[in-house]
Order: sequence, then structure tokens, then C-alpha cells
Amino acid sequence: MRRAESKIATREGLRGKLAEHKSRAQRIVLANGCFDTLHVGHIRYLEGARREGDVLVVGVNTDASVCKLKGPGRPILDENARAHLVAALQSVDYVVLFSEPSVESLLEDLRPDVHAKGTDYTAETVPERATSDRLGIKVAIVGDPKDHSTRDLLESVRKAPHA
Repeated sequence: MRRAESKIATREGLRGKLAEHKSRAQRIVLANGCFDTLHVGHIRYLEGARREGDVLVVGVNTDASVCKLKGPGRPILDENARAHLVAALQSVDYVVLFSEPSVESLLEDLRPDVHAKGTDYTAETVPERATSDRLGIKVAIVGDPKDHSTRDLLESVRKAPHA
């Protein structure tokens, strides 16, 4: 089994690795997220994404982009810790950090076969839908119903009685 550190790649390095996979006719899937405190919903999302192809690449938002998306006090874990946690999952082949507000530039750079999004989206509401369509990338909605969130997890920790 590969060590988690070996799965974390730069965008440039990842392009070469994915070209090798594509030359072997392997189907590449791109999933993405903040993954700020990993929870069961994340696991189910990534396992669902993996079922869409042979190689799963996960884009993890940088600290600055998480703060812009989620607000003050986030992320809880820094980008390197979040990337390492995601890379440690068996279903994940590669992890790449990205700082943009959406994964459109990753779709452009990496040209996966499938763009996997969680069930908090529909095929019509995926922010990168137009880019995926233009590039011929299939959009797949995967994972279990969106009844898990880091926000809810953090709130339950805040409300828990402290001994």
C-alpha cells in the first residue's frame, strides 16, 4: 500500500502521472472539497467517486480558499493535515491542493473523465457544469444524502457537556 505522502502531488507533477494512467486507458475521476475534519459523509462521497473510475484524484481547498468559502475560524485543520488525511484513504490515489473558488481550472489542467460532486448538488447545479460539458467530462453525483456536515459536527462539539 502506498504511503499517504506519496499520493500528494503538485498540479504539474499530477499531469504527468495522469497521462500515464490515460495511456493505459484508465478512467480518471476528480472529486473535491474542503475536508475540514473528515467525517463519514466525506468517506461515502469519496468511495462513490472512486466507483466512477479507475483512478481517484481529490482536489483539497487551500486554507485561504476554505476561509473564503466557510468564514472566520475555518479551516480547523491546516491544508497539509487535510491533504494528508484524504491521501490516507484507500479509495484515493492522488491529492492536489487548489486555491481557486471552484475546480474549473483543475478540470482544464487535469482533464479527468469524470467530475464527481456530492449529493448537495444536482447535475443542473454543479458550479463547473459548463466547463465539464465543454471539455466532454461526465458529471456524476455520488455519495449518500447530505445529512453530514463539518458545520453540524463542530456545533455538536460546542454544545456537548464538558466534564
